[in-house]
Amino acid sequence: MTTDRQQIEVGGIAIDVVRKDIKNLHVGVYPPCGRVRVAAPLRLDEEAVRLAVVSRMGWIRRQQAEFGQQDRQSQREFVTGESHYFQGRRYRLDVADHDGPPSVWLANNTTMALRVRAGTDTAKREAVLQRWYRARLNEQLSPLIAKWAPKVGVAVAEVRIKQMKTRWGSCNAQAGRIWLNLELAKKPALCLEYILVHELVHLLERHHNERFRELMDRLMPQWRLYREVLNRAPLAHEDWPY
Repeated sequence: MTTDRQQIEVGGIAIDVVRKDIKNLHVGVYPPCGRVRVAAPLRLDEEAVRLAVVSRMGWIRRQQAEFGQQDRQSQREFVTGESHYFQGRRYRLDVADHDGPPSVWLANNTTMALRVRAGTDTAKREAVLQRWYRARLNEQLSPLIAKWAPKVGVAVAEVRIKQMKTRWGSCNAQAGRIWLNLELAKKPALCLEYILVHELVHLLERHHNERFRELMDRLMPQWRLYREVLNRAPLAHEDWPY
């Protein structure tokens, strides 16, 4: 696909513009700081893009204000006493040396235990915890896919989990493949279910248009509520390079 990238400024806001061989213009506002990205058809010139952004400026500023009010975790060091989340619940991390394979488990309703060999550095402690999150997310996904794929009426070839900077999920409709953000393991279970259904519907309808909303309303009438819960959940610390 042919693409062309540039950055413009509209109303004091920096706008990343990506021109593609697509039919319609799309505007997105992304965490954590409300970065604005426009995907525009190749046929639209800069003035047309500016006008499109101006027409959506109220919505853009509201989205940026919401991100500005959202709680953020500080840089994690993976030491005892830190707060870490799983399925929307906050846990106090308890780290201790262990002469054996590293492990993670929920000790009780308030404590997440991390056991590693003495001298394990921060990066390796993080990797252990990320592997645990990935395993738990995979456990959640299997029954959800079995539940929702037939309801949506799609075949899913593969679901992958990866760290994503600006999206909770994405998909390739042609390949029937879905990617989900590893951070969803930290969010309430209904948020994970919402994002999965969202991406399954995108296998039928690529754009966030009226048909997409109608499908979501029919399949998951409370999807807007789940979206709000997800948007209010604390954001992980990230460098989020532009």
